Amino acid sequence: MDWSCQACGACCATSAEWPRFSLESDEVLALIPAAFVDDPNGRMRCEGDRCSALLGEVGKATACAVYTVRPEVCRTCQPGDPECRMARARHGL
Repeated sequence: MDWSCQACGACCATSAEWPRFSLESDEVLALIPAAFVDDPNGRMRCEGDRCSALLGEVGKATACAVYTVRPEVCRTCQPGDPECRMARARHGL
């Protein structure tokens, strides 16, 4: 199975509740462009269940608009881990 994140993106389009900030300092969060941050809820801004920083089409070709400054929760998600498998299943991948 191809576990390439750039051919998937399912984890970034699974839940508006998932990309929450937890371990980031204020200085680190300030590096994420404000257009992608949902300040009142302490998470990435989402459009439905899809992170606003996700570019492309889930299951085809995707990228992250804030990859170099993405939150810790995004960094810990790994291809093929349980969360990845759950997100892929939700999208039928």
